[in-house]
Amino acid sequence: MVKIGFIGSYDKTDSIIYVAKILTMLGKKVLVIDTTVDQKARYVVPVINPTRSYVTEFEEIDIAVGFKEMQGIRQYLGLQDAENMEYDIVLIDADKTESIIEFDLRNADKNYFVTSFDLYSLKKGLEVLNTLPEPLEMTKMLFSKDMLKEEDEYLNFLSKDSKVKWSDYKIYFPITIEDLNVIAENQRVEKIKFKKLSDAYKSSLQFVTEEIAKDISANEVRKAIKNIEKGA
Repeated sequence: MVKIGFIGSYDKTDSIIYVAKILTMLGKKVLVIDTTVDQKARYVVPVINPTRSYVTEFEEIDIAVGFKEMQGIRQYLGLQDAENMEYDIVLIDADKTESIIEFDLRNADKNYFVTSFDLYSLKKGLEVLNTLPEPLEMTKMLFSKDMLKEEDEYLNFLSKDSKVKWSDYKIYFPITIEDLNVIAENQRVEKIKFKKLSDAYKSSLQFVTEEIAKDISANEVRKAIKNIEKGA
């Protein structure tokens, strides 16, 4: 089971779910875990009978909300101690040090630090990393309107004393009014649609998916995105 952490205070719920959608189109069984303080998935993912903690299915993606550790999810699913969770990939949305520790993201297959460049997202996200007991290797996932070199330099300046080891590369997601409108529309109709998303945003989703599903070719990922666009 591949475990991926998306760490930071920036709102990343929709982007994680969109990556999960591509992965399910590729035949992967995916669990998304929202461990964040705001639990946005509770409000944007449809569920018939929400309780304090639950696992629901949305467009073939299992989404867990309200759990403090993996064992709670295992118990909810009715698994015995010796039974493995039947997921190929688990994507964990975390914005607290406790979640990083309890879900053992220190031993995740990959961790992304997700942020925009407003000071709250930057400083609050780095505050989480600073309280870790040991350094964590992470890849920057940067949401920006202009994607300026100065923005990344500022992040490097703020994080110079942080407990983080940055990867040699970074991933940019564009912030456009058009993409934000599409995401909001998808929430209202309770569907995951890619057709109106910008090519740049879909390209970033593709890159992240390829990193996570290393056994899948780039052509297969592109085809999965095209099928989602067509509603296949």
